[in-house]
Amino acid sequence: MERWEIELLGRYFEGQALAVIVGHGRAVAGLALRVCRRLGLEEEACRFVEEAALLHDIGVCRTRAPDVGLDTGFPYIMHGIIGREILEREGLPRHALICERHIGVGLTVEDIIRQGLPLPQRDMSPLTTAEEIVCFADLFYSKSPGRITHQKPPEKVRTKLAAFGEGKALIFDRWMERFGGGLEAGLQK
Repeated sequence: MERWEIELLGRYFEGQALAVIVGHGRAVAGLALRVCRRLGLEEEACRFVEEAALLHDIGVCRTRAPDVGLDTGFPYIMHGIIGREILEREGLPRHALICERHIGVGLTVEDIIRQGLPLPQRDMSPLTTAEEIVCFADLFYSKSPGRITHQKPPEKVRTKLAAFGEGKALIFDRWMERFGGGLEAGLQK
């Protein structure tokens, strides 16, 4: 029996795009669950994080994402807010917030203005532990075909984030301490 999250994704994606989004979501969910268990979260919280990790990129369905096989639609950076809209309509408001807040280590109003992003000028930074865990786990996986399950090393993730400001890298450093500190080898499992 297919998970309900995969069935939901199948209503918005097909073919290669569905395979990429599901593969990426499963990789992110796997790492997110390891973090949940490392933190000793209750099973209900772990289940929610897993669901949200599987669905976090649902908004990609309406964007230009050539790696995923989608070449029309809105700019890719909008997939978080599009995902929020979709999941709110689907009756999943908590999952929806994770969609909106999972970009990088989160987007502030200042980030949106400074980078001229086509997004509403509101804070889209993760606020809850669940939001932070999905955001953290997502940083380690790409949606490039052939690399979906390849986990990036923490130093590569940090370097990429530092390009957006040392503050972004410092958030990642705090998350590494909290979610994966001393666990670099364990993150690979």
